[in-house]
Amino acid sequence: MPGPNSLLVLVEDYLADCLSLGQTERTVAAKRTNLKLFMQWSFSCGITQIDQLTLKVTKAYRLSLNDYRKKGTDLPIDVSTKRNRMTALKVFLAYLYQEELIQDDIASGVQLPKVPRRLPKGYLSVTEVTAIFKLTEYRGSRGLRDRAIFETFYATGIRRMELARLELSDIDFDKRLLTVNNGKGGKDRRVPISRRACDIIELYIVQYRAQHCRLESGKSLFLNNAHKPFTERQLSSLVSEYAKRAGITKPGACNLFRHSAATTMHENGADIRHIQEFLGHADISTTQIYTKVALNKLRAVYDETHPSAL
Repeated sequence: MPGPNSLLVLVEDYLADCLSLGQTERTVAAKRTNLKLFMQWSFSCGITQIDQLTLKVTKAYRLSLNDYRKKGTDLPIDVSTKRNRMTALKVFLAYLYQEELIQDDIASGVQLPKVPRRLPKGYLSVTEVTAIFKLTEYRGSRGLRDRAIFETFYATGIRRMELARLELSDIDFDKRLLTVNNGKGGKDRRVPISRRACDIIELYIVQYRAQHCRLESGKSLFLNNAHKPFTERQLSSLVSEYAKRAGITKPGACNLFRHSAATTMHENGADIRHIQEFLGHADISTTQIYTKVALNKLRAVYDETHPSAL
């Protein structure tokens, strides 16, 4: 049976502590997955106790990540995946030091892989959004539901997990506000929602949801074909299907609407800090990526000032 200083026991104690501090189950599950991978590696190296953890061990583990491959391929895992795995280990080591379970502050010396800041993979033009909306007209009552989902994505810029969790009471139709409960990082926020989206959602509630709700539907706003709340994967599949039928090959599925909303708002003059609040970004640096994809203003200045364009 593992002793009190075993990695196996202390990882479970740490994860339980994370939950007690109010971290979401989703966050703790991700930490569990990454720490489990570390333990699989460390056990294979004969490292099972916390007094065996050293800065040299963490470096060896980081180097070992170069040998990992994406599932079903011979491709190396992404730098962002490596960073996530090392971050989970670093935070766990910081916890051990804070709780005085180890004497050395190993975490402070752990170097994380540097992830380059990348542009959003794709975003939709207004014409492309309109084309997707148009296709819902040929799907009958389910098409009305799909249109309501797409309008919500586009009007609010919320994430797919946030839309999947929406309940009927989360939309204030009079004030045109949508409440996101337990969003990324467990944070709540309110965002504006357009009148057009509100009108479509109200129509959906009356003409589709009222006829298809069951006991298993609960209070969820959007119901899948089985009368249950949508899963994140189902939402991605739904968006991807419509985008493909509209001839759109850009990657991103649900995030296409999110990126499109933010990019278009910035191009039309929205301050980047307002967009940060709109998207629910904790760090402004995450939002600033949209200053690089909003090219209308740059193009106008270029046309007016660059010698080749004059």
